[in-house]
Amino acid sequence: MKNSPLQTLRLNPRADKRLRGGHHWIYSNEVDTQRCSLKQFSAGEQVLVESDKGLAMGVATVNPHTLICGRLLTRDTRPVGKIFLLKRFKRALALRERCFAEPFYRLVYGDSDGLSGLVVDRFGDVLVVQISSAGMELMKELIVAALEQLLSPKAVLFKNDGGMRELEGLPSYVEDALGTAPDLVPMRENGTDFMAPIREGQKTGWFYDHRISRAELQKHAKGKRVLDLFSYIGGWGIQALNAGASGVVCVDSSMQALEWAHQNSELNGVADRMEAIQGKAHDVAQTLLDEGERFDVVVVDPPAFIKRRKDLNKGQNAYRRINELAIRLLNDGCLLVSASCSMHLERPMLFEVLRSASRHVDRSVQVIAQGYQGPDHPIHPAILETEYLKTIFARVI
Repeated sequence: MKNSPLQTLRLNPRADKRLRGGHHWIYSNEVDTQRCSLKQFSAGEQVLVESDKGLAMGVATVNPHTLICGRLLTRDTRPVGKIFLLKRFKRALALRERCFAEPFYRLVYGDSDGLSGLVVDRFGDVLVVQISSAGMELMKELIVAALEQLLSPKAVLFKNDGGMRELEGLPSYVEDALGTAPDLVPMRENGTDFMAPIREGQKTGWFYDHRISRAELQKHAKGKRVLDLFSYIGGWGIQALNAGASGVVCVDSSMQALEWAHQNSELNGVADRMEAIQGKAHDVAQTLLDEGERFDVVVVDPPAFIKRRKDLNKGQNAYRRINELAIRLLNDGCLLVSASCSMHLERPMLFEVLRSASRHVDRSVQVIAQGYQGPDHPIHPAILETEYLKTIFARVI
């Protein structure tokens, strides 16, 4: 340890328990600031983590300005560099290639792939990288070099404009790291072709996490009229059309997103069966209800209504209100697909949302299937935050 080129971050007594259990995060109140003041570290610096008894626990990146002040990367005691990143990328790639026949997936999913603060989405020979920690920001050149060595991509785009960066004290930017990435990139999911807006779209331009649930929807879509609320670029709705839906109404607050959805419907030759409505999902759903419209399938896949635990009650009410409208828009015996990406809304809470919403309008629901995040979003059993996505397929009667 004395020969280590890294500064030491010493933990308080018993503060090593969570790390020993497999977690990667160190909170600022777990650091023995009498022995090592957080002020001595610079944001993103690699440090050697030691228990209160001086036992080495591994190497972490540190940010002295955040609640999560440390992110463990390895149980080894040597600094992390390109070789380490390359090994982690190879391990992540092996899982994706085992699960998917085509190169369209989340290649790196943060802590679950042992790379806290890093996300990489693959769109064939174009990679979109999102960095949300100061430690990964300092390694961004090494990240690109390792990805280039492993996959020889034509382009790597940094889509570093997420909200977590502000908490880490990092600037927001979108820029090419290798080559020049196009505004729209082709990708394919469940037999459906899309053009994903990686520069101007939400997050990395696409949401791979719902792949399994969208495949489940296709089993129920043939001959059905579908309402896709919060449709974005048509991930649910266009896959339903490809599976034989008689018609789909896509609803989104962004006109740009709906224009992309229309382009994707044309790409798949189903534009004649798709209608787009711009507006807030709640308002549009209420208008459709007032006009007497009814559907055979309603998909409710909103953005996270609960971003912080203190917003739980308010967020639950928001989920209940939109699901209640969706239930009222369904024909008897038809299908509600209700999803949540809010980590703080646990799966039993979503069940309670559906129970409460259905009973409020004198309906009942039968859960016939459940959806989970795909294998390119593996769950780390010691880090509950890595499990966030849930989908319920419910027959409404």
